[in-house]
Amino acid sequence: MTNTTSTTEPVVGGAQGAASPTPDVTGATDAGRASRQNGRGRRRAVWGVMSTREKVLRYALLIVVLFITIGPFLWQLSTSLKGAGEDIYTANPSFIPTEPTFENYLKVAAAIPVWRYIGNSLLVAAIDVLGNIVFATLAGFALARLQWRHRKLVLGLFLGTLVLPGEATIISQFVTVKDLGLADNLVGVALPGMIAALNVLLMFNAFRQIPEEIDQAAVMDGANALQRLRYISLPAVQGTIAVIAIFSFIGAWDDFLWPLIVLQSPENLTLTVGLQYLQGTFATDQRMIAAGTMIAFIPIAVIFAVLQRFFFKGVEEGGVKG
Repeated sequence: MTNTTSTTEPVVGGAQGAASPTPDVTGATDAGRASRQNGRGRRRAVWGVMSTREKVLRYALLIVVLFITIGPFLWQLSTSLKGAGEDIYTANPSFIPTEPTFENYLKVAAAIPVWRYIGNSLLVAAIDVLGNIVFATLAGFALARLQWRHRKLVLGLFLGTLVLPGEATIISQFVTVKDLGLADNLVGVALPGMIAALNVLLMFNAFRQIPEEIDQAAVMDGANALQRLRYISLPAVQGTIAVIAIFSFIGAWDDFLWPLIVLQSPENLTLTVGLQYLQGTFATDQRMIAAGTMIAFIPIAVIFAVLQRFFFKGVEEGGVKG
């Protein structure tokens, strides 16, 4: 008589073992995963919440920065609108003019040929803006998208020029402009600023953000370098071009030292140099000088207001793509 015994696998833990959580590939159970997720959620919530102290500190810093940057401009504007009867040298001057007037602006127009100086500055600024847009774009595209010998060496030279201050090369620039016969000429004033190393590097960085696969596909389709620049690269860097235009205009419009060295004839002076004639030998009207500075500031404000959306787009183009 043969006895047959049936063997069954033991159930570990009985019913509890059957209901035990199943670990994942990392050995973590459902409860562990849930606790970690809750912990991350709590950390994110705590990280995203700004305390009242932090808000107060941030707004206080913003107010200080606003006062430092906007305060002098508003004070100049207030001074330019004050009449001759208001004392601007008192210990407690009034920020808001008691009797606002535009007489100081009319005095500026009567003291110097301000419209001619504005036209000269606009001509110099237009040459510099156009030159930087064309030449900085071509140079940045060549450095970023074309393959040629000594490309890295040229890029290093552009970087090296940023270290040198403008005063270090101003003598050689003047000798060059004089040898070209452009002394006391507005073209001679605009010539050194027609291409800036910083603008070339900005365009280089903007072109480098474009994926190389797009250029390779265009080459496979038979596009040459100029076609790739016109139809592929330029539409993608319009914001950076606007940044270059703004920087070039401000640099040419506000420049004082270089036009002062190159120009001698009173009729060829730019606005920044011509405003020095508002200072008299024995007496100076600060209200009139303030009005002159406001006249010099208006074109910059207009240019930035028109191109501000392109400016911020260009700043984003130069950022790191995530």
